[in-house]
Formats: sequence, structure tokens, C-alpha cells
Amino acid sequence: MKISIFGMGYVGVVSGACLAKLGHHVVGVDVIPGKVDLINSGRSPIVETGINELVAELVAAGRLEATTEAAKAVHASDLSFISVGTPSRRNGASALDGIDTVVDQIGHALKQKNTSHVVVVRSTVPPGTIEERVAPAICRSSGRTLGQGIDLCSNPEFLREGSAVRDFGAPAFTLVGSTGETGFDVIREVYRPINAPLIRTDIRTAEAIKYLCNIFHAVKIGFANEVGSLLKSFGIDAREAMRVFCEDRSLNISPAYLRPGFAFGGSCLPKDLRAFLSLAQAQDIELPFIGNLLASNDRHIERAFDMIARGGRRKVALFGLAFKPGTDDLRESPLVMLAERLIGKGFDLAIFDRHVEVARLVGSNREFIDREIPHIERLLRPTPEATLEGAGVIVIGHAGPAETAAIAADHNGRPIIDLQGVKDIERLEGANYEGICW
Repeated sequence: MKISIFGMGYVGVVSGACLAKLGHHVVGVDVIPGKVDLINSGRSPIVETGINELVAELVAAGRLEATTEAAKAVHASDLSFISVGTPSRRNGASALDGIDTVVDQIGHALKQKNTSHVVVVRSTVPPGTIEERVAPAICRSSGRTLGQGIDLCSNPEFLREGSAVRDFGAPAFTLVGSTGETGFDVIREVYRPINAPLIRTDIRTAEAIKYLCNIFHAVKIGFANEVGSLLKSFGIDAREAMRVFCEDRSLNISPAYLRPGFAFGGSCLPKDLRAFLSLAQAQDIELPFIGNLLASNDRHIERAFDMIARGGRRKVALFGLAFKPGTDDLRESPLVMLAERLIGKGFDLAIFDRHVEVARLVGSNREFIDREIPHIERLLRPTPEATLEGAGVIVIGHAGPAETAAIAADHNGRPIIDLQGVKDIERLEGANYEGICW
């Protein structure tokens, strides 16, 4: 295919050379003549393992070139990748001036082009950028309508400096956000030689996933460094501890616990987190990242309360009280904490949890509930149907098939706030449904 790439920085040069290596013809576009001259002479304007040799090979083969003329590049290509930088502004927001400039250039060039064109944003941009900013701008400057001579896609890059050429050829997946079939089909053809899953999402999700990946990488580094600092103070080699930690591929290094939902709780996580922070305090070691996890968790409970309260003080039907399904453990359950907040603010509450029977609660579990919600017995209802009686809002902490069926049969358009993610409820026709993270 014939491809133009706007922005001959780190991502643009690596992507351009690697796409040319796949057999495509690539023309790079940049406003800096020095970069263009370097590429056309077979040299890379960036430092990256293997890139100099690749640029030299592909320029010599006639499959890679560069220009400062945007219109020339658009007219000579079937699709254009936008790979310009989006640096931080003083307030932390992404500066999108480069995106705006390139979109305007491409749009005006398309006025003089008779064939259809696909524009692919590869730069890291906030969710909504393509739909709310790029789409109207390029339609305005090109005089075209989306789906009629022009298609837009998001194709975030996941290239690490130092191994970018290798990463391009062996990605975990190739991500494409697209609203139309034409754009997706073109991108699929571009990456056909790459042996990796091609994942299609909507454009906003694709834009967001790039942020999620980088933020999670930062989270892992921050976590490893903070626990490493504390372990060292106890004479422990944190590298060995983390090596063993990573051997658990069921929970530690896995999709486990990475499903958005309600807050964590139970007899282990909050207790052990507090104990770990206490150890750090005794060793006079600051752990600002880990130290804010409890505050973050509490804010998520407040988020659920805010969703319930914004509709006024209505009777609440709460399904689930234990900290997770299949147990009667109420210790530090976020649903107990949510119930406490609702009661404290004067909400009438009816609760159903098939595994919680006050008479059977013993030991520390009983002590916790006597201390936190001593009047729980009068709040519990014997059946899902009884829980729904007179309720103005339905809150799902966790619900099994019987509870789901009762809610489906008797929601009557009442607001449903889902903290679990019950697909059968989410898909209910005519339901006034809202998820806590979806």
C-alpha cells in the first residue's frame, strides 16, 4: 500500500521504516527540512536500536522517502498516519496543536484528490479527540463527509524505546478503533504480515487503552520500587521477592482483579495493607503510592453513594452485603460501608444477601457487624421480591440468578445501579440502568 506518515519523530520514523519493511511504500512528512534530508540520505534522525540500518535499507530499496510537502504526500498515498507529538501543557493536559495543524493540512490536500482516503491517528490523544476534534476539522477542511471519501481510525502505538523495531514486528496485539468498515479493512491489510491478534474497538476505547497501558506500567514500577524500599530495610533482596511474586500467574500477573467494579474489602486486603504501611512508618520510609490505596478505595465507595443519592432520598433495595458473593464474611465489606453511609444520611434500606443470616454470624464477623450495623436484622429481607417492595432505586452489590430474575421481572423502570456488572440486567430492555464504571 502507499502510506504517508505525518511526524518524523520517534514513532513516525520507526513506524515508517517498519511498514516499508513489510512491503509498503512510505513517505514521511515533517516540517523540519533537516529530518527530511537525513531520511532521504538513508540515515535516521532518531537514535534507536536497528533503525539506522533499516532506514538505509528501505531508502535504498525505494520504499521509504520523506518530504516537507504535505499535499504531495497525501496525493501519493492511500492512507495517512498522524504520529506527531502531544506533549504536556503546564496544567498537564495534552497539547494537540500539532494534531490540529496536520489534520488541517491533510484536509486541504484532500480537496484536490479524487480518490478516497483513510486518516489514522497514531499519536497518544485523550479519548474523544478523534470524534470531537479531528472529525469535524477534517470534514470542514476537506469538504468531505465521514464514510464518503474519508474514513478515520485510531491505531495507538505500543513501542518501547530501545526495542521499538522488535516491538513493531512482534506486538502483543494490534489495536484499531474504527467506526466504519472501510477504514478497518484498510488497516487490517496494512498489518496483514504481522503475526499478532488484530483487535477492533470503538475509537474512544482505542484512544483510552493507550493511556491505560502506560499508566499501568507506571503503577507496576511504582509498586515494585515502594515495596522494594521497605523490604530492603528488613534485609530482604526485593528482586528475589518480586521474582517469586511473579511466579503466580493466576492472581498476581494475570487479568485477576483488573475488572472494573466495586471497592475491595474483606478480612485480608485492608488489614494487610494497613499492616504494611505500619511497617513502613516504623522504618521511617514513605510509601505515597501504596499509602493512598485505602483513600482511593474509600472514594470509590463514596462514588457509589453519590450515584444513589443524586436521585433524592428514596428507599434503597440493596442486593449483596458480604464483601463478595458466596460468603457471609462481612468484615470490612465495602457494601457494609455503603449501607452505613446510606443509613447515616437517612435513607430507608432493604437488604438481601442469601448467604447472610444474623443468627449464624459468629466470632470476629459478628463483632464487626454488631459494631458497624447493630440494627442489621431489621434491614434484611427474606426474599428478593420482598427487598424490591416500595424501593425507589435498586442497587446491585452482587446478585445471583434468582436475584437477577426478580429484578428483571419487577424493576418497572426504577433506576438500577450496578456495582457488579450483571450482563442480564445491563441488557434489559427499558431498564433505567447505570454501572459504576460503565
